[in-house]
Amino acid sequence: MSESFAVYPSLRGRTVFVTGGASGIGASHVTHFAAQGARVAFVDIADDAGVALTQSVRDAGHPEPFYQHCDLKDIGSLRKAINTAGEKLGPITVLVNNAANDQRHNWEDVTVEFWDERMATNLRHQFFALQAVVPMMRAAGGGSIINFGSISWHTNHGEMPAYTTAKAAVEGLTKGMARDLGPDKIRVNTVIPGWVMTRRQIELWLTPEAEARLMQAQCLKEKVYPQDLARMVLWLASDDSRMCTAQMWVVDGGRL
Repeated sequence: MSESFAVYPSLRGRTVFVTGGASGIGASHVTHFAAQGARVAFVDIADDAGVALTQSVRDAGHPEPFYQHCDLKDIGSLRKAINTAGEKLGPITVLVNNAANDQRHNWEDVTVEFWDERMATNLRHQFFALQAVVPMMRAAGGGSIINFGSISWHTNHGEMPAYTTAKAAVEGLTKGMARDLGPDKIRVNTVIPGWVMTRRQIELWLTPEAEARLMQAQCLKEKVYPQDLARMVLWLASDDSRMCTAQMWVVDGGRL
């Protein structure tokens, strides 16, 4: 595979905010945006990983990301983190709503409290992060909001109904907000990952049998990695995709 990937001049100096950026797919977003010369802020609850990522990016010679601890279920804290990032780095014109948790659960055991917590973890913060950054984007003359969905509900995945419901709703959020924000030159898109080989996925679920089934389902017989998602996100954040909005961008090796 070629290691010569695109450089986007329009991303240099642009302020980017990433949720759930300390590890996995989110960490790949942070490192790829920093390598493009963007000013990156990210939030997470994993402080050790967040600090380590900041140091790693700095040591690589890229602009140092700005990390803040934030539990995304606390909307007040999320709003504060977004405002602080804007004050420190400049108006946010790229939002990557990356954070989620695909914890498995039995539908018969779901309580009202668990359901609400899953919505808060996987859906609610995406809207309120959007709501908080839009004034900055309007003032700047436009922006790009990239929500993260999931292939899971498209493939009729069971064992996590609260998660799949939340992720299905992300696509509805994207469609409606793209219409509302289009007049302000703010684009809203959803990225739909296939089975991405993060450390968590590999440790919990990647058995030889599961990998064989995945390769049979995909057109491309290679595994999807976090950097494959990050490169799609870079393009959607850049001016190269300036007329793309209200769309679902699937990165799954041709599984759907």
